[in-house]
Order: sequence, then C-alpha cells, then structure tokens
Amino acid sequence: MTESKLSFFGRLSVAIGSFFAILGDGELAANVRRLRDGTFAPTPPTPAAAPVVPAATPQPAAAPVVIKEASPDAALQLLGLLQRNARFVDFVEEDIAGYSDADIGAAARLVHDGCRATLREHFTIRPVRAETEGSRITLPAGFDAAAIRLTGNVVGSAPFNGSLSHRGWRADDVKLPKLIDSHDVSVIAPAEVEL
Repeated sequence: MTESKLSFFGRLSVAIGSFFAILGDGELAANVRRLRDGTFAPTPPTPAAAPVVPAATPQPAAAPVVIKEASPDAALQLLGLLQRNARFVDFVEEDIAGYSDADIGAAARLVHDGCRATLREHFTIRPVRAETEGSRITLPAGFDAAAIRLTGNVVGSAPFNGSLSHRGWRADDVKLPKLIDSHDVSVIAPAEVEL
C-alpha cells in the first residue's frame, strides 16, 4: 500500500504515535495545526537572533550547563501503569491489519479511556498558558523560554507579539506509586499463566 493511501489501521498506528510526538513537541503540534488549517509551508527552523550588545558592556560569565542522566525507572513505571489500566503496550504491539475498522475504533476508545484515567490519577496537568489558542499575546523580556517556544519568523528581541498556537502542558504534581527495592520496573506487565 502506498504512503499516500494508508489503510485505517495504518492511519490509526500513525495517529497514536503522532499523539505522543505532538504532546512532547510544541513545534510539531504547531506544524500539524497549520497543516490541518491548510497554511503549512515547510521552512527550516530559524534561530532566534541574538540581541546586539555594545562592545563596552561587560558580560557575566555563563553558568556551566549541567547534564543529568535520567533514570528510566519512572518512565518504565508509567508505561507499566498505562499497560495495566489501558493495555497500551498490547494495543501498540498488536498487528491490527486483520481487524475491522469498527474493532480498531472500539479498541482505541478503550485504550484512550484507560490512558486518560491513568494520567488523571497520577498527574496534575494544566496548560502553560491560560489564553485560548489563537489569541494574540505579548511575551515580555525575560519570558520563560523553557515553557514557551517561539516559532515562525523569530527575529529581534522581546517583547514578542504573536498568536498562541498551542497552550502547552505543565505537570504540577506527579503521584507515582512508591516502589519496593525488589520491584523490577523493566517488567512492564508480567506474563500470565492460566492453570
């Protein structure tokens, strides 16, 4: 089957993968929105122009960047919770080519409900920005660049005026269950043996 004519199952697989990619990448989300609105024109990302600083102005020494190694334990624990509550890994690993569109739609609804319940049980998630998407906003100098990504034609320095294409998401609270030392988080779901 050609890339331009994916089956329902192929589209569903792309949709689920895209869902998580869009959640993690605001620029991708903005591009998808522009594509859906019919205004998408691929352009290479443009780096923000550095403000012009007079030569006589002394610059403070930049703090060294500290790179932390992330422990996979919390990610594996969340994956285990999504599997337990939504059969997420089963769904993604299943070869769905032989199922009808109605069967896949029903399964996707169950997986969605379980994933949503898991997120709501273990995370307090709220938008980064309170304004409605599409609203015009002004970002002052010193805005939180970790919470707000500038896209489009980024030139000059703040204040920036633009349209809010995605409100963003912030986790205010994480409530993952505590683990005992002997728990193996790499076992996302134990094998089941019926006697």
